[in-house]
Amino acid sequence: MIQQRIKRSPIRGLLFLFLIFSCKQQPEIQGIPLPQQTLARVDSMPALPQPLHIIDWQGLAQRYDSTVYDFNATGDYWPLVWWDRTARNFDQPVIGLYTAMGDARQGPDNHKGMFHESLATMGGVLGATLVGIDKSNQDGLNYVGMLKNYFNRETGWNIMMNNTAPEVALLGGGYGRDWWYDVYPNVLFYAIYDKYPQEPDFEKLAKTIADQFYKADSILDGNYDWTFFDYGAMKPMKNWICAQQDAAAGHAWVLYAAYRKFGDEKYLKGALRALGALEKQAENRFYEILMPFGAYAAARMNAEEAQDFEVSKFLEWTFDGTSVCRAGWGVVLGQWNGFDISGIVGSTVDHGGYGFLMNTFDTAWPLVAMVRYDQSHATAIGKWMLNAANAARLFYPEYIPEEHQTIPQLASATKGVIGYEGLVKHSTFERYAHIPSPVVQGDGPNWVPGKNPDVSQFSVYGSAHVGIFGSIIHSTDVAGILQLDLLATDFFRGAAYPSYLYYNPYDEAKEVSLDLPVEAGRTDLYDAVQGRFIARGVAGGSRVNLPGGGSAVIICVPSGARISQEQNKLLADGVVIDYHFRNQRGN
Repeated sequence: MIQQRIKRSPIRGLLFLFLIFSCKQQPEIQGIPLPQQTLARVDSMPALPQPLHIIDWQGLAQRYDSTVYDFNATGDYWPLVWWDRTARNFDQPVIGLYTAMGDARQGPDNHKGMFHESLATMGGVLGATLVGIDKSNQDGLNYVGMLKNYFNRETGWNIMMNNTAPEVALLGGGYGRDWWYDVYPNVLFYAIYDKYPQEPDFEKLAKTIADQFYKADSILDGNYDWTFFDYGAMKPMKNWICAQQDAAAGHAWVLYAAYRKFGDEKYLKGALRALGALEKQAENRFYEILMPFGAYAAARMNAEEAQDFEVSKFLEWTFDGTSVCRAGWGVVLGQWNGFDISGIVGSTVDHGGYGFLMNTFDTAWPLVAMVRYDQSHATAIGKWMLNAANAARLFYPEYIPEEHQTIPQLASATKGVIGYEGLVKHSTFERYAHIPSPVVQGDGPNWVPGKNPDVSQFSVYGSAHVGIFGSIIHSTDVAGILQLDLLATDFFRGAAYPSYLYYNPYDEAKEVSLDLPVEAGRTDLYDAVQGRFIARGVAGGSRVNLPGGGSAVIICVPSGARISQEQNKLLADGVVIDYHFRNQRGN
């Protein structure tokens, strides 16, 4: 067609080709590299942890799902799932999932089968979903819809809780006395809702939860100095547990997610007020898992709502181990008998350091997603994730020598998919004091002394969250350089192109292959750390040069997309690719 036009009118044809060329050749974007902010705790971690072994986290997550959700599994302490037909809150049977292997409190023959925790079942549904498994229709069962029963409407709290009913709540942790246990199931539910927006009743439940959190935040009015909140009586409470001010981070994340989903300005107002209350704290109040969600919410609201929260403050509180409530809670550092264990999350002081599997998995969820909205922390988060991805394998019997395990003789019971609950420098059990550091163990035997077997040190609920790592972490062709998916756990986001974080742990520059999604088609690669396009018209794969000790945040932009700038946002065909762009003219 073009050739025919040229033959008939050479001038018109040349003009036509000129216009095509002009449309495709846009002025090259030249931004100012964004300076990287440091975190002292991460600076103290090894650049390249040893011995280095990044396992296939995605494969492990898929095996966990197929193995654990098997009602016909055989062997001691199996199956790990059972039916609970008590129909609390909603008239339907649901499955229970053990918190730990062999937990004497649980199973179909104890407490009418009612005692199971949403931290386990929601974690299992979310983890599997993140690695591509549809849990709403798996072998004819809808595990997603079953989660409604944790919505405690019978008690009048009208939020997701860790159990379906108070009759069994005191058998385990939380439930109306320990705030994080009441807030976190709602964080998990909202993530699942984002993946299953058409699930019946989920929209109504999500709105009700957001309304409850908004009412609670309004009553608290900036004062989160409480142990928990009674969402039925709408009254803050105190007991023997120390105040958990970082519940404000959980409120903020859920309310902001609700705002992004439903558009109601009151939810944004509540999110801003809750996070503002946490930011005003004079000291670190990190309790269990919610503080890193404060960093994520802060970065997003700064980027999307033109706020000015101190992201670094929330990150330091997450990492530094300076919590005054739960002393030493943060990110563990160290090399114990030749094993680099830096990066796991838990107590930095208990028995020399005690990290936990679930906490390590779940901290990656908000902090990796955060980098998309604040790439000034790309290098710090990339370095931490390399350490965490390497050290977390040690929770699993297969990847740590038997002499460092409390119950290696029972390892086969895990079927290769269940890890120990914790990794500690010196065992908290006197009978294991002889085991050299690091020691993998679990607290299960202490939950029901004399009844819970040794095998309860294997954490089913912690292992359930493995899909978070599985969806984020992918190896490259250079050992120690990971491809971290920034969109995997970025829930309730707007339109986005495939986005990845790469960190180079080596002193010298390294060239790494980028495994790009085929569906992305021909793309231009934009590095949000450098503030410029580094490759044009690539398809399927490319090679990128990473500076020594540096990082890159690569966004796969469709080739030929129209580039525009709105204040500090750089957009491609109207989709934000950089929230902190500064061109060479300084605007």
